[in-house]
Amino acid sequence: MAVRPRRSVLYMPGSNARAIEKARTLAADALILDLEDAVAPDAKFLARQQVCDAVRAGGFGRREIFIRINAPDTPWGGEDLAAAAAATPDAILLPKVSTPEDLAAIGARLDALGAAAKIRIWAMMETPLAILNAREIAAAAGEPATRLSGLVMGTNDLAKDTRAKILPGRAPMLAWLMTCVAAARAYGLDIVDGVFNDIGDAQGFARECAEARELGFDGKTLVHPSQIEPCNAAFSPTADEVASARKIIAAFNQPENFDKGVVRIDGRMVERLHADMARRTVAIADAIAQSST
Repeated sequence: MAVRPRRSVLYMPGSNARAIEKARTLAADALILDLEDAVAPDAKFLARQQVCDAVRAGGFGRREIFIRINAPDTPWGGEDLAAAAAATPDAILLPKVSTPEDLAAIGARLDALGAAAKIRIWAMMETPLAILNAREIAAAAGEPATRLSGLVMGTNDLAKDTRAKILPGRAPMLAWLMTCVAAARAYGLDIVDGVFNDIGDAQGFARECAEARELGFDGKTLVHPSQIEPCNAAFSPTADEVASARKIIAAFNQPENFDKGVVRIDGRMVERLHADMARRTVAIADAIAQSST
């Protein structure tokens, strides 16, 4: 089972050359080199040039590299997309996705630009219409031309557009978060949670990371390097979880259990679906261990 850890996904402002350079040394699983919200209008051109030059130069090691472009209907979106396609990051993060047609249009544009097949598209889920269309947006991954590989929650924009408050526990948003998790899982996509804004509230951040993992997210987007280590810890399987997973896998691999749907392990009845879950736990743990060497 080939999996890629996406525990910590750090936004880096594309207009800050020093931050981009520092990103090459950080322990984040993925970096979003941002041309959108983190960049003032008068710095958009510089940010685009710096980000694309950095991606072409490489040196990011195992880190997965995203370029978040400006929305296609902005003055910068079209040129951002063309420049990002030429730079060949791992993925382009598309903001303000509200319908599957948005993804189809971007996929067609990338094909017209001759973009490398390896470039994937991730969709920001940050508008009320995106939540209402979450199933259809995720289902677009079934169309290879869309290149859709994952979803990213944009909780700040959702709060702005819906007037919902961002509170500890995020009760006003739980239904939206779980709708997007369900849509992602239904169509085989990864999904990462939105940001935690208060970088001075370490306890609040740790609590929200734990909650996000319990909700089923693969990881969380971050706004500051200080959030990387606790985020990685929160989304990594513990030693006990890995040991338990290996025991479940071993039990179902026994010849006498090969065709059984349920086996007894340490006095507990364990179904074959738990073996599937265990294999993913071990695969994630192995991938994390490999990436840290």
